Amino acid sequence: MDAVLNKNHYLFTSESVGEGHPDKLCDQISDAILDYSLSLDKDAHVACETFATTNFVLVGGEIKFTRKEIELEAFKKDVEKIARDVVKNIGYDDENKGLDYKTFEFMNRLHAQSEDISQGVDGTGLKIYEGQQGAGDQGMMFGFACNETPSLMPAPIFYSHQILKKAAELRKTGKISWLRPDAKSQVTVEYDNYKPVRIDAVVVSHQHDDNIKHDEIERTIIEKIIKPVLEPTGLLDENTKYYINPTGKFVKGGPDGDSGLTGRKIIVDTYGGMGRHGGGAFSGKDPSKVDRSAAYMARYIAKNIVASNLAERAEVELAYAIGVPFPVSIMVETFGTEKAEKSKIEAAVKKVFDCTPSGITKTLGLKAPIYSKTASYGHFGRDEFPWEKTDKAEELQKAIQ
Repeated sequence: MDAVLNKNHYLFTSESVGEGHPDKLCDQISDAILDYSLSLDKDAHVACETFATTNFVLVGGEIKFTRKEIELEAFKKDVEKIARDVVKNIGYDDENKGLDYKTFEFMNRLHAQSEDISQGVDGTGLKIYEGQQGAGDQGMMFGFACNETPSLMPAPIFYSHQILKKAAELRKTGKISWLRPDAKSQVTVEYDNYKPVRIDAVVVSHQHDDNIKHDEIERTIIEKIIKPVLEPTGLLDENTKYYINPTGKFVKGGPDGDSGLTGRKIIVDTYGGMGRHGGGAFSGKDPSKVDRSAAYMARYIAKNIVASNLAERAEVELAYAIGVPFPVSIMVETFGTEKAEKSKIEAAVKKVFDCTPSGITKTLGLKAPIYSKTASYGHFGRDEFPWEKTDKAEELQKAIQ
């Protein structure tokens, strides 16, 4: 097989990690704190990081409330309960599983946001931008979409997420009682002329109770998790390879098996490596941070380009300077799949979409406490999020004409 693979016929692999993975646990705590902040003050500025290791969780970062009646020190007292509730809901209720929500040591190092950063975001910095919301940081953000799946996501990352969502459902409902929270998956898809033609390999490593035989783990994960998710795709065949807990044992997991940190799964969060990434993480950041909000906007634009049939694949780059209230550049790449001139598509994007930080926040409704759900199983390809709407597809088509 390898001998015939070329640029038009190739294998592509993406991975996902479950909600009990130590990095994802940290993402979920950071976003739960963000949501709580926004529920108290929709204009709160938050940059919250979490670190976890054996029976220990640390939260740190910057928070600013615009409502004067909210005192940061009083808010900080609620943060420990938020963190423990997240750990509990994931399923870490026993030290043997890797963390115990009741007994882990907790440390809080949240503090007020720097005024130097705040004035650029609030429009109180340089006079030429006075009164306008500036970007919370410099940087470039990418969005991607393709017509490989109904969600307009790349197949490898989309199916990797679905496998772990199925595993979590069976674990939490008790249908597979010996599963523990930590898990990883990986799907390798064979492409021909940039179209998925089969699934070549599936990898699942899932934490489990002690004294469960490997044969039972392998059989159960293939028959109860992988096949129900992937058989409807029509891409499995007799040559698909399965690698289930290939080390032979995965009892010690979670923060006890490996430390966790917010923002360390940025490729899992986005497109599984099939689209470019600007490098900025998402979780724990309010929408004034364009690391997050502009990445959501770029996905929204790319998805609408594909949904409008202007291209089969689209990647959008937005770039910003800190404190500046407009993007310094907008780029659209369609990889030769465009149905109209690329320059016209790019011009239509600039006409239809408001890519200023304030415009992004307003268009996508990003001041609502909607972020906890994003922190596991990917930020994209899920209809419950506003950046997944395709309500601008018709307007884009008209703007081309």
